[in-house]
Amino acid sequence: MHQCHVTKINMASSRRPLVCLRSGIWSLLLYSVYTHLKLVLAEEVDSCENLRLGQYPLTIINKDTQEPENCTGMTAWVECLPAPNISCRLSNGTEFRFSGEEVGFNKTIPCRNVSGYSYKVAVALSLFLGWLGADRFYLGYPALGLLKFCTVGFCGIGTLIDFILIAMQVSHKPSRMPVSLAVH
Repeated sequence: MHQCHVTKINMASSRRPLVCLRSGIWSLLLYSVYTHLKLVLAEEVDSCENLRLGQYPLTIINKDTQEPENCTGMTAWVECLPAPNISCRLSNGTEFRFSGEEVGFNKTIPCRNVSGYSYKVAVALSLFLGWLGADRFYLGYPALGLLKFCTVGFCGIGTLIDFILIAMQVSHKPSRMPVSLAVH
């Protein structure tokens, strides 16, 4: 009989941590549901200038260069049309839900300094002859082309990096090397 009593005490003491763990898990679950609902129901509307690029298409794009029409130097002043059903706060502080037809805000965006080279040709040269430096010769960088030729595309690593940079239209030196190319 004494032995059963000891067993009951041990069982009760072994259940206590499980009960505490279970109540802790429930508390954590309820707290995370509460914070999620608080965020969803609050619907904090952000400023229109903080919209992501896909949420507002640019109005006038040159089909040859894929740049805004009024690109002067390194920047362009563009009108942005937020996509339908996007809500944001205008510069005067009012919240507005857009239909997709009205100009939401103006923004200065960087130009990619399109050089007039064919994007398709540059990507093809980089893919097939990049290890010989043909892509850099084509883009007007004979020193880099010669270096890639002599090192067999920097042992392949430079070829891969250049292919990615040219395909993504990223430049090494924005002031001098125009890798962002016109689509012909």
